[in-house]
Amino acid sequence: MSEKILEATDQDFDQKTSQGTVLVDFWATWCGPCRMQSEILKGLAEKLPEDAKIVKVNVDEASESAARFSVRSIPTIVLLKDGETIQQMVGVQDEKTLLQALE
Repeated sequence: MSEKILEATDQDFDQKTSQGTVLVDFWATWCGPCRMQSEILKGLAEKLPEDAKIVKVNVDEASESAARFSVRSIPTIVLLKDGETIQQMVGVQDEKTLLQALE
C-alpha cells in the first residue's frame, strides 16, 4: 500500500484526518463496489497533491466514525480539509472526479 494510503480506526480517526486534505474511503471487505473503488484509489494515490492523503475506514470495524458522517451506503468518499467536511460522495467515483474534488 502507498504511504499516501492509511487505515484508520475509531480510536485514531481524528489524528489521521485533522490536518491537510484527506479523502476518506468508507468501505467493507464484503462490498464488491468497494474493491473497485480501492483499485481507483491506489492509482490516485500516485497523483495526489503533496499535502493530500487517503484514509480508508472499514465500516464494520469503525462504526462510530461511519455514523459520524451518516454513512448509509458504501463506498462513501468524504473529502476533508483540516478536519472539516468539504464534500461527500456515495458510490464508486472515478479518478477524474476525485482529482477535480481535490482541486
